[in-house]
Amino acid sequence: MKKNLVVQIVAAFILAVIVGVIFGEKASVVQPLGDLFLRLIKFIIVPLILSTLVVGVTSAGDINQLGRLGGKTISYYLITTLIAIIIGLFAGFLFQPGSGTGLTIDGAKIEAKETEGVIATLLNIIPTNPVEALTTGSVLQIIFFAIFLGIGITVVGEKAKPVQQFFEGFAEVMYKITAMVMVLVPIGVFGLLAPVVGNYGPSVLLPLLKVIIAMVVACIVHVAVTYTIAVKTIGKMSPIKFFKGIFPAAAVAFSTCSSSGTLPITMKNVQENLGISNKTSSFVLPLGATINMDGTAIYQGIAVMFVAQYFGINLTFSQILMVVLVGTLASIGAAGVPGAGLVMLTMTLAAVNLPLEGIALVAGIDRILDMFRTSVNVIGDTSCCVVVEPKKNKEEMPI
Repeated sequence: MKKNLVVQIVAAFILAVIVGVIFGEKASVVQPLGDLFLRLIKFIIVPLILSTLVVGVTSAGDINQLGRLGGKTISYYLITTLIAIIIGLFAGFLFQPGSGTGLTIDGAKIEAKETEGVIATLLNIIPTNPVEALTTGSVLQIIFFAIFLGIGITVVGEKAKPVQQFFEGFAEVMYKITAMVMVLVPIGVFGLLAPVVGNYGPSVLLPLLKVIIAMVVACIVHVAVTYTIAVKTIGKMSPIKFFKGIFPAAAVAFSTCSSSGTLPITMKNVQENLGISNKTSSFVLPLGATINMDGTAIYQGIAVMFVAQYFGINLTFSQILMVVLVGTLASIGAAGVPGAGLVMLTMTLAAVNLPLEGIALVAGIDRILDMFRTSVNVIGDTSCCVVVEPKKNKEEMPI
């Protein structure tokens, strides 16, 4: 199913370019198809964020029982995700993949909306009325509410089980609805991209090559620097041994683009090649498949910079800070969502008022980017195993 969808997206991308080149400005007749897709994407954002984040937080289990392992694992995942999205933003700034297009929407250059400053932005994360945050689609406030709701459910325990089960069921429903919407991605890509190519010519697609290059470089930097330092200094393991041990899992992740599908071989690699205990790996790896998305965070940073540059928008520091916060916090629940990268990008773009039309551009090369980000996600999960594994277990391993 996923392979068929990938083929359909690529076919829609190519067809949109052909239609745009042949019909020129007349290609705008298919714009309603793109508008339909964007409305459906906006339709699922709020309930999806709320349900998946609550489930993502509660899936960690009883806070009192998790203790050292749970605290270190979740902290490590959030910190590395934060680093990843910063690297992604820096790569987007360095490579400038979307600059020089001079593209406008509706005949006018888009201007970044003024923000209230860093302090006000941070304070505004806390909603004074959660219901209002849900109705107005305030992404950061919804994330804040969902995380604390999840924590509250976890702390209450047994009495809150019905609430937890409600959100688990709600999340499953949203997964299905999201999967239905994802089926329409090819139509959305065609409807959004054909008019753009028709108005501006095929040259508007050239920046996509720079997006791929920026993604590859950023992923290599994150793996080679962040994980290497963590494994060597905190995990007390040779980076060469680590990368050699988890290479099969990374290769499978690269080819399948599925962290969950790679989970069996990932667990096998860390236990047999790295000597990680079953207790650690059976907790850290499934949790990582739920809340750890370093590769997707890198993608978020690059994609946001690409879209901003592509449409001639200068992001303010407050907006960049919001990208970091949304990208880091949203990763907790988005991993279980079909088309997680695309959904997370929608959340991030909406949070900083960037045009959602940019989704159509990156969707065409999403399969290529997905291979790299999934590999990084899996490598990040395995590095966490090494970092949180009790030292006495690793001391017994042969070097």
